[in-house]
Amino acid sequence: MSISLNQRSQVSSIFMLVVSSITAFCFSSSAQADTEFTPKVKAAMAEMKLQAGKLGAPKIDGDSLFLGTTKMNGYFELVDALKSKFGGTATIFIKKGNGYIRITTNVMKDGNRAVGTQLDPSGPAIAAIRQGNAYYGIVDILGKLYDTGYEPIKTAKGEIVGIYYVGQLME
Repeated sequence: MSISLNQRSQVSSIFMLVVSSITAFCFSSSAQADTEFTPKVKAAMAEMKLQAGKLGAPKIDGDSLFLGTTKMNGYFELVDALKSKFGGTATIFIKKGNGYIRITTNVMKDGNRAVGTQLDPSGPAIAAIRQGNAYYGIVDILGKLYDTGYEPIKTAKGEIVGIYYVGQLME
């Protein structure tokens, strides 16, 4: 039985599609199993993006991230409203070099907002974000496990300038 060149090409294309689909699944935001907190995490992220979008397009100006004309550095209204509505934690990170720094958050460290702290540079969330993808899964944040969602904040040109984060403490 001989296979024509056209058939070989079709089989090769199907094989590459299957391999790329498996790879995408393994490295996608849905690769981890959902927990009891996952629906709340996803709802909080949708609300965060909705409210952020109402403020306007993201842009960087010096060391500040703006959504429209609202400077997000130290702007706690959005993250606190999410905590009031969904419980849990919320943060906006700004891109700084190869890393991401909290500029507004309700994550607490030593009794204070953890503004200025860095996203784990070797964690799974930053790996996904660097590829332009969202990450949903379990993450250690300042010594505590959270069911989390991280999504890139992109300019109209597709440049990643920050990260939206929401999480639920797993207790």
